[in-house]
Amino acid sequence: MSRARVAVALGVLLGIICGGCTSSKSPRIEKDLNSAGWKFIRQDVDEASAIKFDDSKWQAVTLPHTWNLADGSDGGNNYYRGPAWYRLKFAVPQGDAGKLMFLRFGGASLVADVWVNGRKVGQHRGGFAAFCYDVTSALRPGEENVIAVRVDNAKNEDVTPLSGDFTIFGGLYRDVKLLTLDPLHISPMDDASPGLYLKAANISDASAEVLVTAKLRNATGRSRVARVEFSARDAGGNEAAHASVMQPISPGAMADAVASIKIPRPHLWNGRPDPYLYHVTADVYDDERLTDRVTQPIGLRGFNADPERGFILNGKAYPLHGVNRHQEVAGKGWAATPRDVDRDYRFITELGCTVVRLPHYQHDEYEYALCDKLGLVVWAELAQVDVMGKSPEYAENAKQQLRELIKQNYNHPSICFWSLWNEVRAKRSEGVDEKLTHELNDLAHELDSSRPTVVAVERQAKDPINWITDVAAFNKYFGWYTGAADEWGARLDEFRAASPGKAIAVSEYGGGASIRQHELNPTTHPKPAGDWHPEEWQSIVHEKAYAAMKDRPWLWGTFLWCMFDFSSDGRHEGDHPGINDKGLVTFDRSTRKDAFYFYKANWTREPFVHLCETRFNPRPAVTGDVKVYSNCDSVELFVDKRSLGKRGGENGVFVWQDVAFDEGNGHVRAVGRRGGKNVTDQFTWKAATNVTTRPRREPATTRAAMQ
Repeated sequence: MSRARVAVALGVLLGIICGGCTSSKSPRIEKDLNSAGWKFIRQDVDEASAIKFDDSKWQAVTLPHTWNLADGSDGGNNYYRGPAWYRLKFAVPQGDAGKLMFLRFGGASLVADVWVNGRKVGQHRGGFAAFCYDVTSALRPGEENVIAVRVDNAKNEDVTPLSGDFTIFGGLYRDVKLLTLDPLHISPMDDASPGLYLKAANISDASAEVLVTAKLRNATGRSRVARVEFSARDAGGNEAAHASVMQPISPGAMADAVASIKIPRPHLWNGRPDPYLYHVTADVYDDERLTDRVTQPIGLRGFNADPERGFILNGKAYPLHGVNRHQEVAGKGWAATPRDVDRDYRFITELGCTVVRLPHYQHDEYEYALCDKLGLVVWAELAQVDVMGKSPEYAENAKQQLRELIKQNYNHPSICFWSLWNEVRAKRSEGVDEKLTHELNDLAHELDSSRPTVVAVERQAKDPINWITDVAAFNKYFGWYTGAADEWGARLDEFRAASPGKAIAVSEYGGGASIRQHELNPTTHPKPAGDWHPEEWQSIVHEKAYAAMKDRPWLWGTFLWCMFDFSSDGRHEGDHPGINDKGLVTFDRSTRKDAFYFYKANWTREPFVHLCETRFNPRPAVTGDVKVYSNCDSVELFVDKRSLGKRGGENGVFVWQDVAFDEGNGHVRAVGRRGGKNVTDQFTWKAATNVTTRPRREPATTRAAMQ
């Protein structure tokens, strides 16, 4: 590859990872303010916004940062929710005088007030979207400058979400950047979006049209005619299409530069098999001088959710099966790094997912960009959980957060659904929930007509609020919270019968599991809020649910809850407090639970076998079943070198019943075969007569030990 092509490819990569950032040739400068130098205190402090305030005794921290690591996942539902302060002293080069400067925060939970050099520049209400302020007049080039931020994660009746079964971590938990721009630029102030919007249209084998809009701003004192060069480049960095626009802009005004780019013989974004991306760059010129450059990704794809055929991608049925993932990681809370996110998605892709639901709020832009590249279809969600506020201020905040969610993530081809809420409860006052749902639905269509809206419903299927959005989805936990695991088929058919011709998905299902609690051949589900969550029952719940969903291809998507255990400080169940243990992988990411391998057996093709229940050791010296999860055509089981025969599996489950385990050690080996390849898993169980099939609860694991 030539040096020129390497440079182009690097610029393209940087453009997708950091949203509005571009190659090194761009006049736009982004300075990362995450480094050392921040001071922090977890309390409210008078006059902390003042320039000369003495913060020398505050704690030194780096960003991203949260203050709930110690108390957010230890149980008791008593973690700190209140105000805290951050301060940073930094220099602005004298050479930046005359340029425009913006502070962009990736996220602050939940309400953030920002001062620069003692001057308040704004307040942002909402914990999950980026926000941006023009701080040109407040900063002093050539001198030391002070940023002071008061962040408050206390419950606020006018800020959504008002509830949720997860810890609301407080802090400046995403990146903070200083943007330096020429006065003639693509604005970062359109709800903190990249300012460059791309929409694919009229896709065929011969060509695809890309409708491009750049939000230009002229901050000079005289009129300008901006020349905007739009260039679409393929994955190799080669120019695929080009358009040029001359756009007049009045002094101090905004204007849209709009163009249509036609890409010949388009290469489609086709999910996991082929997540092909183009990138569109907007170069802004004042006469011949380049003043700004922004690059954004686009994937050319057509899709819809069909009531009969399920999800359709580029004209073909494309089953969506996957997981829910919270943005938290153990030991860091919401202050996760790209490396943490990359690690989590290695689990998700290993599992064979084709879709991921990102609940219950807007996630970091890095995560959506990663899904673009991995070919994972995304359900993106507004931070509205359990209840809606009744005040006009609440409604406006919900609309603000929806605008931010859609505008900031408009260009990501992975996102195919905008979700308006999760499990808004049935008790409503004067129809306010229906009214706001209609208003949010209309707003989503106004902002983006290309993607369907959805909600995740806990209610009875007949409730009219379920059917306001374009498609529907249900959170149901048969075999865990309600009913029996065998009910899944009949209940899914009831949901379909209640649908007014709309496509249906299952947005949540599953059950809890402790890797330290085990039961031989369980037949009844434990109390969900109790202290007994045997790993074996989680597997049964998923086996039953998946079998029913697999037989109903009209479901447009199935999303198990959830990929990883996560913090919910109000919970006290299983073997540890403060953690929701429904994940397929433990909180610390160290252990894949057995149910993980059940889905891997159904969703992947690389041959493997997995012996289940190996953590149940020692196990009772009685007759019991041996279960294997595998995607092989057949599996043979050996106990102490004696073959118990080959089995064919059903939905990846292979079972040998009534296997006797005498007291002592028993070596078990499973050998699978697929496509001429043998794979093996083996384990030595210790059988003992003093082991019960339902042992007493083990002591709660401390947070430190879990991590």
